[in-house]
Amino acid sequence: MPLATILVEDSKIIRENLIPALAELADVDVVAIAETASEAVSILESRKDTWQLAVVDLFLREGSGLTVLRACQERLLHQRVVVLTNYPTEEMRRRSLELGADAIFDKSRELDLFFEWCHLS
Repeated sequence: MPLATILVEDSKIIRENLIPALAELADVDVVAIAETASEAVSILESRKDTWQLAVVDLFLREGSGLTVLRACQERLLHQRVVVLTNYPTEEMRRRSLELGADAIFDKSRELDLFFEWCHLS
């Protein structure tokens, strides 16, 4: 059964490539997309019990993925949040994990690990 996933990503090009790859390689069904932190928080709240995975970029068109992570801190036990970013610095890794991210991956170098993690979640 595919994971009902909310994708928080502001780049149209990345979304167009990532969504089919997630479906094929990680058994993920993207049920909602947000381009800004406020959109993401609103979607997460409105779909409170139905999503299983949130994939969050840190740098968004408006706001920060860190805000999204804060909003996910009270999620249900079966819900997972993963950060997929071009800026996986040690500081960003630390802050993401402190805010409750289950994992953080580099978009440019760790996509295989990311897809594997999603498939196993």
